[in-house]
Amino acid sequence: MDLRLDGRIVIVSGAGGGGIGTAVTRMVAEAGATVVAVSRSSENLGKHIEPLAAEGRSVVPVAADASTDEGIAAALAAADNADGDLYGLVNVAGGAAPGTWMPSTRVSRDDWRALFHQNLETMFFFSQAVAARLKEIKRPGSIVSISSISGMNTAPLHIAYGTAKAALVAATRTMAVELAAHGIRVNAIAPGVTETPASGTYVDHDPERDLRAIAMGRRGRPEEQAGPILFLLSDLSAYITGQTVLVDGGLNLKWTHLGADNTSLFLKNEDFRAAILSEG
Repeated sequence: MDLRLDGRIVIVSGAGGGGIGTAVTRMVAEAGATVVAVSRSSENLGKHIEPLAAEGRSVVPVAADASTDEGIAAALAAADNADGDLYGLVNVAGGAAPGTWMPSTRVSRDDWRALFHQNLETMFFFSQAVAARLKEIKRPGSIVSISSISGMNTAPLHIAYGTAKAALVAATRTMAVELAAHGIRVNAIAPGVTETPASGTYVDHDPERDLRAIAMGRRGRPEEQAGPILFLLSDLSAYITGQTVLVDGGLNLKWTHLGADNTSLFLKNEDFRAAILSEG
């Protein structure tokens, strides 16, 4: 058994952002798979995914919204037309904009529903569709989703996101039980603070803070999240299912990154800190 995925098709949602999804696309393609790379943004696909195809990687860019039935259908149609056998899904699509940070007393129903739709529903219904297709064609497979350290611990001032990511962990465990008899494994990873274009909107560069907050003394890189995902896709993890792997450099071991006001020490400026604390 090894990390190779030759002859297999893996769908990656949220592939075009230049962060974890793009790193996963590259690494999985380098392992021999054909990757159906899904992103809402054609511009992002052109910037981050098409160069991989130009390098000779077997990558199929698909401009589609992973949070919709139409987007899922487009990804599966691309997989049907690709070389190889459908095998894997990596749910990267999700996340949360800076404006979603706020006290729990300020969260509206629309705020709550939007983050659950973006993170939990997108993961679940894409996983459901791929699992159903794998069962239909009677093939084994592996589904890996992105939770968050916020779903494994507390998430002050980000309750809807943290709760959605915790629910993703619960969905992973239950789907793993239901699908095990069909040879379909379902796992997740929970990243800590990772240097991505998305996190760069509210996390600044502060090596001294990182050294205090993270056991390994630095934030993670996208490829360091992609590696465990490749492992969970591969036959090396053939006896692992229903698990969520913390990939956080030991941040959870030094849970000291909250200030006296419960805001994260990673937030880059005082104006943003004041805005998310505001009750108005």
